[in-house]
Amino acid sequence: MNPNFNLAWDLAVDMPEQNRIQKPRTSGITMVIDKGLGLNTTKDLLDMTADYIDFIKIAFGSSALYTTELLRKKIELVKSYGIHIYPGGTLFEIAAFQNKMPQFLQRAADLGFTYVEVSEGTIDLTPDQRVRYIRQARKSGFGVLSEIGKKDKAIHLDPHAAILQINADLENGAEKVIIEGRDSGKGVGIYDEDGKIRGELLGVLISGIGDIDKIIFEAPQTSQHNYLLTKIGPNVNLGNVQPEDVLSLESTRAGLRGDTLRNLIKISQR
Repeated sequence: MNPNFNLAWDLAVDMPEQNRIQKPRTSGITMVIDKGLGLNTTKDLLDMTADYIDFIKIAFGSSALYTTELLRKKIELVKSYGIHIYPGGTLFEIAAFQNKMPQFLQRAADLGFTYVEVSEGTIDLTPDQRVRYIRQARKSGFGVLSEIGKKDKAIHLDPHAAILQINADLENGAEKVIIEGRDSGKGVGIYDEDGKIRGELLGVLISGIGDIDKIIFEAPQTSQHNYLLTKIGPNVNLGNVQPEDVLSLESTRAGLRGDTLRNLIKISQR
């Protein structure tokens, strides 16, 4: 972390965590889930926290419920703060199911989206379809975030299959791969029914993935932020962060909360 990155306090105290990466960055990503913020609320959020947000996802297929004018205004507002914005993967899955991918990508471009998510949380894609959609989106000028994992709690994440899929997606043009956590963080992906992280599963994933910076863990709960930051470090990529939690997450990343400050103090005293 740049030691001068200390705004209101003007270096009266140093940031405890000096390894926090600042924007523009490819690790330490924070992706926020937007489940229906109005323009004024969005602007307030960005005025406060734009330096700490890399992506905003308009959740589910909810962007289909916006008026064209309102959606364009929100997209332009977010982009004006140097943040990428994209529609939730559910809308991509609807387009895939309806065999309307060219129309979906064209409209996403017309609206001003910069990324799309290639996922199969609800539908099933063949390996060839998944590759084709990633490449098609890239060819259309989008950055691609792919996602692994199902939204159905009865279908558990197989870490070994996940590692193979992650590597395949990256090889075929995905910029990063998201591990499904839904907006609840319970009973899917790396989380048990109570939202606690399944440590053994996470360990298998970490050991099997060549570059952890290519992974975004959906982590909607603050307890999940704390666990992953402690386990992986201040620059772990996190997604589905609630808008009201952005500043507390960045505080945790920077060692400005007790959860991570305690560890930094222990390290400094060795």
